[in-house]
Formats: sequence, structure tokens, C-alpha cells
Amino acid sequence: MKEESTHTDINNTETPVPGEDLQDRSRRIRKITRNFFLHIHSPRIHPHALKPSYTLGFGLMLGFLFLILIFTGVTLMFYYTPSIERAYDSVKDIVFLVPGGKIIRNIHRWAAHGMVLLVFLHMVRVFYTGSYTGKRATNWVIGVAMLVVVLLMSFSGYLLPWDQLAYWAVTIGSNIAASAREVTDLIGITHAFDIGGFLKRMLIGSEVVGQPALTRFFTLHVFFLPVTLLVLTGVHIWRIRKDGGLSKPGESITPSMEGTEKWLTWPLMLWIELGVFLFLLATLLLLSLAIDAPLLEQANPSHPENPAKSPWYFLGIQEMVAYSAFTGGILVPVFYLAFLISLPYTDKEEKYTGQWFSGQKGLGITLKSVLFSGIALIIILWVYIDLGWLRDWFPGISQWWILVFNPASISSLVFILYSIWIKRKTSSTRMAAIALFTVTLTGIIIFTIIGIWFRGPDWNFFWSPSQWPGQ
Repeated sequence: MKEESTHTDINNTETPVPGEDLQDRSRRIRKITRNFFLHIHSPRIHPHALKPSYTLGFGLMLGFLFLILIFTGVTLMFYYTPSIERAYDSVKDIVFLVPGGKIIRNIHRWAAHGMVLLVFLHMVRVFYTGSYTGKRATNWVIGVAMLVVVLLMSFSGYLLPWDQLAYWAVTIGSNIAASAREVTDLIGITHAFDIGGFLKRMLIGSEVVGQPALTRFFTLHVFFLPVTLLVLTGVHIWRIRKDGGLSKPGESITPSMEGTEKWLTWPLMLWIELGVFLFLLATLLLLSLAIDAPLLEQANPSHPENPAKSPWYFLGIQEMVAYSAFTGGILVPVFYLAFLISLPYTDKEEKYTGQWFSGQKGLGITLKSVLFSGIALIIILWVYIDLGWLRDWFPGISQWWILVFNPASISSLVFILYSIWIKRKTSSTRMAAIALFTVTLTGIIIFTIIGIWFRGPDWNFFWSPSQWPGQ
């Protein structure tokens, strides 16, 4: 008579395998350990984790985009020369002389933009499904770190073509890094403690964008940041398995949802992932055939672009910098990252885990928060654009007032007060978190839209679409 044995799934619960003796169990374990696919995935998966309406597939697509970026990036490295004398010409050679080079570059460019977009959407999905509380707090913090690395990886690659678009975008970024001088100048200690200058020189290696900047950005882009992201991705996936797989409704009450049978991962997930990969690859290929990655004239330090704009994912920050360099470029972004990191430690209401918007109540607060944020920002920006600001009203006013009271700081304060009001009204830290996350997310989107479509030469504001660049 065969001895009944057990095997352990991702929740550390033992599931009986009837009729299996020790030899069969040993053979099954060897088969699993030799299967790379089952090193990444757990042997069984809950059906809830496969619902497209729940995960939206963002995490899976991010992994595939990273692989595509590695493949196309390594291919481009064979032909690219990281020097200010040869960088631009080597990119032109890739586009016009290397067989298939233009398509490879296009795929690399659009995959990078897609990764930036999806990492934001993935974060939004994780937040609104409450998948960051309890045991998943560590993985949420890892995810925030991955968001920062993805942004830096995309931005570091922006300079490599060495065209006008790249040069002046990085110049803007380096000036934002140096914006701490706004504070040290007011205090009068810049000559002794120039933290802004230190950050700028650390980023680009000089006071102006040149060969040191290109060398640093190339090294960051092709080695340090990808390796960092690869390590974080491995830890992120390991934590998902360690934390019991993707979040599920009610798991804080019934941790393993024992009433629902789990499905075997192999080969079901293999076919799902293959389908997602092929869809993603086909989309990138069609996009790359239809739209070429931009390549302007060679970088010319004596002829600035007007308007000079950073990449779209930093245009929200650039818009806030227009009000106050330090507040919009450093203070508000740092506070926003601190808010994201603190979320799982301030919101501990695990009963909402796995539910979109934490139910109807949370959905209502989300919609109200979007409306509130939109109205508040429109009023603040209308005053700033049509009626001027403190400097227009009081020409001799101290720069300290501009630093403290500007659209970026005032909107942030309004958002915080709004979330505190929601907390008192609902007595729920989760509802307050939804309110603050939603209003800030809406604010970022509005600032980004303004930076993309409503800022023209000399960063002047305009309403008419006929005045948009390219019209």
C-alpha cells in the first residue's frame, strides 16, 4: 500500500497527493526544480489571479517589455558610439544604413515609453485594489523603487542620440537637480554649501551637458540601472510568491480562500504568457512601422530649443518648476515619493485587500476626488495665468514668499487638507488614502497635459489648439 504524501504550495499549506509514495514524490519534486518556468511561478494558481479585469496584465507586460528592451538595447549597442563627436552619426547610421536598424530603434523607443506608462498604471492598479497592505507592504516599497529606476532608465537613454531634443531635455533635468540653489541663495550659503551644484555635477559631471554627461548616462543606461532593475524584479517576483500570490478578496479573513480550487500553473500560464507576449510584440512592431522615433538636428549648445521640454513623463514636474524651481522640482516630488512609501504603514485596513476601489464607497470617493482635484487646479491655474501671481501683485516681495506660496505648494496643501477631511468624515485611513492618492494622481495628469499641449515658446500658456506645436 502506497504511503500518502503531501506537497507545499505558495501559501505553505499542504495539499495531499493521494496514492503518491516517497519515490513518486521525489520524482515530482525533481521535475519541478528542473523546470525554470516553475521556479518563477508557483505550481498552482488561484483563478482570481487570472482575471483580466483584476490584474489587467500590467505586471506581465512590464516583464516582457523589459526583456524586449534588453534585446533591442544590446543590438543597438553593437553600432552605437558613446562620444559627442560620433553619437549622433552612429544613430543616423543605425537608422539609415544598418538593415532593420530603424525598426529596432523604434521598437526600443516605444517599448521604453510603454514601460514608463505601464509602470504607472501597474502602481495605480495595485493601489486601487488594496494590494499593498499587510504582508505586501515590503513589495509595495520595492515597486516604488522600481518605478524610480524605470523613470531614470528611460531618462538616461534620452540623451544617447545626442540630438537637440535629447540635449535640451537633459539640460532641463540637470537644472531641476540644481534648483536647490534657490534655497541656498536665499540663505546666502551657496558659496559654502552648494547642494544644488553638487547634485547637478553628480548627474552630468559638469556645469553643462557634455562628454562627461554622455558617458555617465550611457553607463547608467546600459549597465547600472538595468542590473538594478533586474535584481529588484527578481526580489519583486519572489516576494509575490512569498506573500501568497496575487491579492484576493477576503484573504485577510480566509487566507487561502480554501473553498476555491486552485489551477495547475503548467501549462496554463505558459500559453497565457505566450499570448500576451505575442500581442505585445505585434503591437510594438505595428507602432514602429507606423511612427518613427524622433531624431532632430545634432545637439547645438548655442541654439536652444524653444520651448525646450523634458520627456513627457517629467513634463508635470517641469510645469511645477515654472512656478518655483525648488518647490516644484524637488520638494513636491520628494514628498510624493515619501507618501507612496508610507502608504502601507499608514493604511492598515486589510479588509479591503483585493477589491477594486475598496467597494462602492471607495469608488464614490475616487470619482469625487477626481472632480475636486480638477476644479481646484483649474481655479489655481486660472488665477496664476490670467491674474498673475505674487510677483505681479507685489513686485518687491521676497523670493521666500514665491518659494512657499506657488501653485505647486498650494495645490499640495489643498490636497492634504482634503484627505484629512475625508479621514474625519469616514473614520477610515483607507478612504483618506484613496482621496489623497486620487487627487495627486489627477494633479500630475493635469500638470502633464498642460506641459505637453498648452505651453509654447518661452513657456507661455495658450488655449487654442491651432497654436499647438506642429499645427
